Amino acid sequence: MSPPPSTLTPPLSKHQTAITVTQDGALAVSHSAPVPQLLPNKALIRTAAVALNPVDAKMLDYSPAPNTIAGYDFAGTVVALGDEALAKGKLQIGDRVAGMVHGMNSLNPAGGAFAEYVAADADLVLRVPAGMSWAEAATLGMGVSTAVLGLFVELEVPTKLAALGDAEGDKEPTGPFVLVVGGSTATGTRAIQLLKLAGFRAIATCSPRHFGLAKRFGATATFDYHGANTAAAIRAYTQNELAYAFDCVSTAETTQLCYDALGRAGGRYTALEPFRTTVTSKRSLTVSPSWLLALTIFGEKVALDGEYAREALPDHRKVGIEAVVEGSWEDVIKGVDEVRAQNLSGVKLVYMVS
Repeated sequence: MSPPPSTLTPPLSKHQTAITVTQDGALAVSHSAPVPQLLPNKALIRTAAVALNPVDAKMLDYSPAPNTIAGYDFAGTVVALGDEALAKGKLQIGDRVAGMVHGMNSLNPAGGAFAEYVAADADLVLRVPAGMSWAEAATLGMGVSTAVLGLFVELEVPTKLAALGDAEGDKEPTGPFVLVVGGSTATGTRAIQLLKLAGFRAIATCSPRHFGLAKRFGATATFDYHGANTAAAIRAYTQNELAYAFDCVSTAETTQLCYDALGRAGGRYTALEPFRTTVTSKRSLTVSPSWLLALTIFGEKVALDGEYAREALPDHRKVGIEAVVEGSWEDVIKGVDEVRAQNLSGVKLVYMVS
């Protein structure tokens, strides 16, 4: 019996169309960007859709890396597998997958998602069910990775990750409360889903117009994040026993909200951005704060500027409603400007590029 094919397509050109970072820190469409090298542990994916995240604008402004391919979230079809990835048998040529890569990476310039072809860690991609659209699949990578690291690594919500795959999503959770600030964000909705699967009661803050969204994803209760008495209302609802707060917005105001909502015994707080120590120092004896960078999930060094830089964290690798836009690569660049201007709420921009 002949071995399975390692490629679906003939040998590729060395160049492709992609969105790259210019010398002056802007984004531009390049028709001569390099196709990423197929390393032994990688899957080469023909991109069908890409999604935008706040980090696409943030890192372009804070730590641009000229001559690199931008983008993090993608979905597409596996067209080639490295030797190690092929031997493991998790993926096959032709599989529909989604995931996240480290875009704008000076250590791997061809590694971004905003390209015709993406090389992703085969162990970290998600296989896309037949009934899921490319648009929906493209929103999964960053949201799921951040939620997993935030909840089960940084926040230390006790659960066995391996058991989540067999969990029943329609079961009513009865475990401890976990506050998710920004419950209508891409990461917030995935966090709520994971918490429900793990048996925890997710309580979400978001705009009242997104209460229904948060509840559809599994939130036990929702609160207006702009409400004057939201923290007090959460303390009353949780009988002053809330011990976990996951801040998917991560401003000084939301940090304060989390600290005010945590119960009398304190607990843990995790943000997606560096937090204000002027807030966290007020309960330093009872609340343990941390913040995370989802890019550590690859277990490799993160070569960004300042406090966003990270040494390799191999253990993180082990933890392993979008607005659909029919558009071009130029439209993706316009979308980054939309994200930067914070013109979006309760949606995630997805671009069909294939």
